[in-house]
Amino acid sequence: MNNLLENINVDLKKFAGYHKSNKVYHGKVPLTSPQNVLRNKVIELGGRKYQIKGSPGTGAFAKVYKASVDGNTEDLVALKIQKPPFPWEFYMYRQLDTRVSDIERPSFGYTHEVHVYADVSVLVCDYLPYGTLLDVINSHLVLERHMDEVLCIYYTIEMLRMLETLHSVGIIHGDFKPDNMLVCYPSGEITDETFKGETRSERNQGLCLVDWGRGIDLNLFPSGAEFYGDCRTSGFSCVEMQEQRAWTFQADTYGLCVIAHMMLHGTQMSIQKTPRPDGSYMYQPTSPFKRYWNVELWKNLFSTLLNATSNGSDAAVLRSLRMSFQEYLCSNRQLVGKLNQQLAKQKTSLCLS
Repeated sequence: MNNLLENINVDLKKFAGYHKSNKVYHGKVPLTSPQNVLRNKVIELGGRKYQIKGSPGTGAFAKVYKASVDGNTEDLVALKIQKPPFPWEFYMYRQLDTRVSDIERPSFGYTHEVHVYADVSVLVCDYLPYGTLLDVINSHLVLERHMDEVLCIYYTIEMLRMLETLHSVGIIHGDFKPDNMLVCYPSGEITDETFKGETRSERNQGLCLVDWGRGIDLNLFPSGAEFYGDCRTSGFSCVEMQEQRAWTFQADTYGLCVIAHMMLHGTQMSIQKTPRPDGSYMYQPTSPFKRYWNVELWKNLFSTLLNATSNGSDAAVLRSLRMSFQEYLCSNRQLVGKLNQQLAKQKTSLCLS
């Protein structure tokens, strides 16, 4: 990673919003203070004042805080504080800015700037108020229910579109899990036309993928490069990682399968390995599908993605899977109506909790 950071150092300096100091952060309140100390404190960065309002989440490598900007309680951002400093995520966001189309770009989060000090870095990002996909899954489990299949289909379409977009431009997210998916809600009702077209309308996405600290820019590696190693995120290590084999896009597509399994079954995914006549193996989830689900749709998703190879881009495969889910959703007008009802109910429920 240090070599990569050295290689992109020149590029970082060219990006708008990149601020670096060789000194330690000298503010009145240490950025690495505990959450209860930072709450309501004002942090000054680049001539702006950020008042800490709360903490949406804390990860293994960083702390994330909700903050208002220059005393305006309507102007909210997310501050991601990391020690030691780590500008890689800012680099990945700027790659998204230049390589992803304007229509798809809102699905991957935005960063305004990064402040890199000798001891710590602070990433200033958009703040979204509706929680994560993991919150949605857990809200059903608390009530001892599973998500309705139509919601599972909707979010699976969103995830397939995300990975199709990313992988087609040579980007791997590398940490594809439900707590990195911020929930969004369309500005109006979803219709059949939402899924029939190949382009989406502005701001009608249902998920926003964030946390790019483990992102991989394939343009920095030789063509056809493969990777070894484990993401070390419990339950999200792809089969190739588990078996110490080479991987590329499977790091993301396996994560998609785990999330789909969590939505459908309410549990993380266990895999069974079945020998094939040619000596290879077939990987599939151990949990059976409910007979009232669209079993063939889900079987095709899991069997395709869990048994994918590392040969070239998988964007065409992801597009084919996405289209199959979209076609099913559009095959029955009642399904789209039910989806709108479920999303409205979910939004109200999570906003009240």
